[in-house]
Amino acid sequence: MSPIVDPALTDPETVLGALDFAGVAVFAATGALAAAQQRHDLVTFAFFGAITGVGGGTLRDLLIGAPVFWVQDWRYIAVCLLASLAVWMLGSRPWRFRALLWLDAIGLAAYGVMGAAKAEAFEVAPLICIVMGALTACFGGVVRDLLAGQPSILLRREITVSAALLAATVFVAARALGLDAWPAALIAAPCGFALRAGALVWGWSLPAFPGTPSRG
Repeated sequence: MSPIVDPALTDPETVLGALDFAGVAVFAATGALAAAQQRHDLVTFAFFGAITGVGGGTLRDLLIGAPVFWVQDWRYIAVCLLASLAVWMLGSRPWRFRALLWLDAIGLAAYGVMGAAKAEAFEVAPLICIVMGALTACFGGVVRDLLAGQPSILLRREITVSAALLAATVFVAARALGLDAWPAALIAAPCGFALRAGALVWGWSLPAFPGTPSRG
């Protein structure tokens, strides 16, 4: 007799929703780690975590005319607060800032897919779905870096935004080929993560514009 599988567990909305919460938690943790680097207090940890966790998705929802997700569901802010508290409770660890880079890699991949998937659900054009995926994945990190006084991810030659673009592009392409949402997500997210991981391990970066930088 074959086991009974709850249909909700294979529902694309359920699967993508779980990835959405995971992406929020990961980005919130990176925000809290940035606060830890500056030795801020617990309230600032929570603020950094929340703004990083929901920042990209907020801008995406405003641009595509969707209800802002965390206003509709309080659990997103709760996840941000819990992730921030977990980073606080870990205290000083020699590996924590390296962990920030790897958590950011996971978040870029997951949120690149989620942003594209939500835009697709609102019948946005495929190219704009890709843009929304990259924006969702990167905008929270841009705000985090600005608040922490760090160089923005947009101004670094290392591969960051490109990883989110790849994840979103693979997702949109897979959907165009007829794959359901969750198989497309399970293909696309690892592609984005692998690109960012390669940058972290082997120092991959995009080529710079040739010539001498202008000083004037």
